[in-house]
Amino acid sequence: MSKRRGQDPDWDIRFYESVLRRDPGYVMVLELLGGLYTQQGRILDGLKVDRRLVRLQPDNATARYNLACSLALLKRQRDALRELQAAVQLGYRDLEWMEQDPDLDGLKDHPAFRALVKVLKPQS
Repeated sequence: MSKRRGQDPDWDIRFYESVLRRDPGYVMVLELLGGLYTQQGRILDGLKVDRRLVRLQPDNATARYNLACSLALLKRQRDALRELQAAVQLGYRDLEWMEQDPDLDGLKDHPAFRALVKVLKPQS
């Protein structure tokens, strides 16, 4: 029995890459492909897609957040923190996920990360 979409990440990647050859600005496909690349350990490919998404949608908080994650995975702390701050400024508010996201583990002890968390914490 052959594997189908959703069951074989390599098949999905090839499919989404073929869609992008026909429509390079297809944002939804870029988002899916970026996530797949990262899940498959293809961090540099994921970074390229995340940068492309930010170029296409510079005011998209989630695109900035995903770019920060790719940069953090590549241990580019300063760049990752800059993009994470941009994501928050653009409206990213999922503090619970940000605090547990393993992609950001390399940032969580940094004072700038803690400052962003403090900004997002609800005032009691």
